[in-house]
Amino acid sequence: MSAVPLRNNKAVAAAARTVTVLGATGSIGDSTMDLLRGARDRYEVEALTANSNVEALARLAIEFGARFAAIADPARLGELKDALAGTGIECGAGESAIIEAAARPADWVMAAVSGAAGLKPALAAVDRGAAVALANKECLVCAGDFFMQRAAKAGACILPADSEHNALFQALSSGNREELVRVIITASGGPFRTWAPADIEQATLEQALKHPNWSMGQKITIDSASMMNKGLEVIEASYLFALSADEIDVLVHPQSIIHGMVEFSDRSVVAQLGAPDMRIPIAHCLGWPDRIVGPSARLDLAKIGQLTFEAPDFERFPGLRLAYEALRTGRGATTVFNAANEVAVAAFIAGKIKFGSIAHLVEATMNDWIRAGNLAPLSSADDAISVDYNARNRAASLLPQIALKAS
Repeated sequence: MSAVPLRNNKAVAAAARTVTVLGATGSIGDSTMDLLRGARDRYEVEALTANSNVEALARLAIEFGARFAAIADPARLGELKDALAGTGIECGAGESAIIEAAARPADWVMAAVSGAAGLKPALAAVDRGAAVALANKECLVCAGDFFMQRAAKAGACILPADSEHNALFQALSSGNREELVRVIITASGGPFRTWAPADIEQATLEQALKHPNWSMGQKITIDSASMMNKGLEVIEASYLFALSADEIDVLVHPQSIIHGMVEFSDRSVVAQLGAPDMRIPIAHCLGWPDRIVGPSARLDLAKIGQLTFEAPDFERFPGLRLAYEALRTGRGATTVFNAANEVAVAAFIAGKIKFGSIAHLVEATMNDWIRAGNLAPLSSADDAISVDYNARNRAASLLPQIALKAS
């Protein structure tokens, strides 16, 4: 069952939309606010949230006349109140305030709170039947089955805001489920596409953050360098579009112009193309089921000259292999995969492990989890959060020995 909407559903196409942006000060939030800035006559802002950046949150809330602003860090509530004094904007802090922001009556919600912390707020928006632009991979990677079931039950529209899934969403409208053969998610290959595996093992933080095409946050940029991000996208596509692992392929495409393709039974392949600019898929979600005028550069294929493709190298990028293994294993394995990766990336950023050890830690955590007999179906947000918490602790306990092996 999928709550991804069909093209002919006009339920959310109205005059002025009220919108909420969860994670307004992050990279996805910044792109979303830029689009809203260019279409003020079409949208009204209900609520905005941020993790800890009080100054930026208050500035945006005042600029857009938001009715409510929430900061995730409870210790920053006083600062937020001071920054919004005299504006009439309500404010709150902590997890409950972020959930309140999501539950407020906005027609359209951008779910861009990163990590497992974004699950409960996204569910709060889903449960009231909102149109939810999903930029948080963890909602599906950690809790895909019941997240999509809840969306379908509430009549919520899940709009994929990630460039690859948005591309698939657009291409899938060219046929029906029975005619589908496979979907193809493209990957740039990141900064280490041509590096030898031994060199990738020793890559520095500075090198990992030099993405050739995309401008993104630190964590997702490192995930792109390891191709863990692409693994997460494979898992996400499975839940979002009700696909098996065998119906999802990854293709390395260094130019990042084709973002996704769908092959149908007549062997037609429908692709979505666009410049590597996150405002394009977000604009599609913001305007859906219509289209808005976007500020991104027009695509000039003659200037680009050529588009090239390669098969993914699982030796260079073992994280992609691990993602497929987690997806096929199921029963919480994808939650463990994501949790271990977040611990590993944080450790790499902190200089505690080498780049190559990210995949080693994820694999060790998954194997340990399976050997311990911890696999079980997840039926609630609390189940997913519990597995996420315990898997993080297990990954943290394995961290010293993984670091020692790589030294």
